[in-house]
Formats: sequence, structure tokens, C-alpha cells
Amino acid sequence: MEYVVTTRDLTKTFGKFTAVDKLTMQIKAGEIYGFLGPNGAGKSTTIRMLCGILEPTSGFGQVMGYDLAKEAEKIKTRIGYMSQKFSLYDDLTVYENLYFYAGLYSLPVDDRRKRIDEMIEMARLKGREKELAAHLSGGWKQRLALGCAILSKPDILFLDEPTSGISPTSRKMFFNIIQELANHGTTIMVTTHFMDEAERCSNIAFISDGRLIANDTPDHLKRNVIQGALVELELSNPMERLPAIEAIPYVKECSIHGSLLHVLLEEDRNVAEIESFVGSRANPITPSLEDVFITLARQRRKEISHE
Repeated sequence: MEYVVTTRDLTKTFGKFTAVDKLTMQIKAGEIYGFLGPNGAGKSTTIRMLCGILEPTSGFGQVMGYDLAKEAEKIKTRIGYMSQKFSLYDDLTVYENLYFYAGLYSLPVDDRRKRIDEMIEMARLKGREKELAAHLSGGWKQRLALGCAILSKPDILFLDEPTSGISPTSRKMFFNIIQELANHGTTIMVTTHFMDEAERCSNIAFISDGRLIANDTPDHLKRNVIQGALVELELSNPMERLPAIEAIPYVKECSIHGSLLHVLLEEDRNVAEIESFVGSRANPITPSLEDVFITLARQRRKEISHE
């Protein structure tokens, strides 16, 4: 099995602060690897190390067989990188932005026009070539930024919160494009806080306080992380009822999901008991990735409190 990214105990500190703490992971060629975690968990720092932008403090890392500490410049020639800030030039047109990046990647002049046309087609920007980037909506800018990032046909594409601040329709379209790239062999590592996007990843890593706390397929995580009977309660005043429900001995976890409560019980026989306690039906549900994420984050908080 070919791994295009391998790390062992990869660590990055800034003074006394540890941003990434002994991270060990492997990413297979051609997969969409989701990297999830709360703000400040270490996701962006990890990606910047893997891109050769930040030098690791300690540990080992390889991208496409190149050593992170010694061959960062070689890594940069094989990857594409896109952050939520979209590295576009607002005073340049769509075409000019793409042409600028084509020069940056040293694409042969003869190939530039063809490759730029392909990116305009991919980004659904046909007819907007002369429009200034500043005048594009968030979704259009996002797809143009992706086009700039993959002009050089990178082996690996690193996407750092690429869908923040854009509409659900644009997010869905963007992920369809990502899926297509993966189908054609590009390896993609993406950080996201949208669980519907995480569901579409081949593999998911959860990171908290710089530490990897889970790494598996979405289905395996949903089956293995949450132990017990998960039910959904629809109550008129969920926030007010939450403390009393959390205090019940057979309730392992309780969390708010919009107007609903998700309650994790010790076992199936507790379903009737919780229904009696709240005076409402408890509907058994299959755990979502959001439930997994909440469970993992709570487990991590407990670990920290005992350290």
C-alpha cells in the first residue's frame, strides 16, 4: 500500500506552546483525508508543516518520499495548497490570476493557455475570464482559488478550511469537484468543520490540543467510538432540561442539536426509563459524525483534567 504522507511523532512548538504534539499518521495515495478538530487544535499548523512552509520542531515526516525537515523545497513542487483566505489578487481578472499562478509554477508557455482553459472550465467560470476577482462571489472566488492551486497538476492537494463562509450550494459543488480530482488520482487532505463534508472523506483524523485522538473511516468511527444506546429527544425546553438529564446515572452524555437533545444511554433497557423521566418519546438514532466528534472532544477534556 502506497502512503504519500507519513509522520511519526511530528511536533511543532512555539516557545512554551505545543501546537502539534507527537502526531503520527499515514495518508494513502488517491484518498480524501479529512482533518477535523476545534479552532486552535493544530490543523493549520500541521498542514503548513506538510507543505514545507513551517519547519517541524521534532519528529519525522515525509511527503511524496521527501523529508519535511531536509527537502521542503522539493515538496513544494509536488503539492497544491489552498487556505480559507483564497490567495487571489482582487485587482486582477480571472484569467490574469490564473496566468500569474501559471508563471509562478513555471508551466511551459506552450501549455499555459490549454491548462488555464481547463481550469476555467473546471471552475465553471466560462464567460467570466475578464471579470475582476474582487467582483466575484465567495463561491466563484473559491473555485478560482482551487483552479490556481491545481494548475500544476499536483500529486497532493492541501485544503485548509476551503469552504468557510460560502453557501451550502457552493460547498456541495466544491466537494463534487474535489471528489472528481480524487477519482483521477489526486490525494487530498482537507480540514473542515462541516460534518456533511467529513462524511464524504475516505478517512478522518480528529485532532484536539495538537494530539491525534482518532483516525478511521467515517463508518468505523460511528460504529466504534460511541458505546451505548443513542436516542433523540424533542423537548420544548431542551436547554433547561439538560442539567437534570445529564445527572441521571445511566446517561453517559447529553448534547444539544438544534431544538433536539441527543442522549447517550448505558444500554437499550434505559430507553424506557428516560422516556418515563422526561415524559416524551426517545427515538433511537444512528450516531452521526457530529455525535462522534462531541464524544471524542469530551473524552479528551477528561484526559486533560487527569494529566
